[in-house]
Amino acid sequence: DIMRRLIDQLRKKEDSIAVLLATSMGEEKVVLVAGATRDLVEQGVHAGNWVSGVAGIVGGGGGGRPDMAQAGGRDSSKLEEALQHAREQLLQMLSGG
Repeated sequence: DIMRRLIDQLRKKEDSIAVLLATSMGEEKVVLVAGATRDLVEQGVHAGNWVSGVAGIVGGGGGGRPDMAQAGGRDSSKLEEALQHAREQLLQMLSGG
């Protein structure tokens, strides 16, 4: 809930922003939350698809709306790889790919 509220605050503060927050709770639990402003959603960003793709890397799943989504996983050792994938996936969405 804290991560979703933080993303909401960032979206209110910034005109155009896409954010994916991740945290690990021990070695076997990862929480991911993604959000995007309306203009980026209109450009092709979909937070649900974004977070779902990232969650797959940490052994989990999830999804949600185009503007806000949440997922979880079980392998925190892959968090760095998942965040790199998040960057690449966002760039692909923004380029129409």
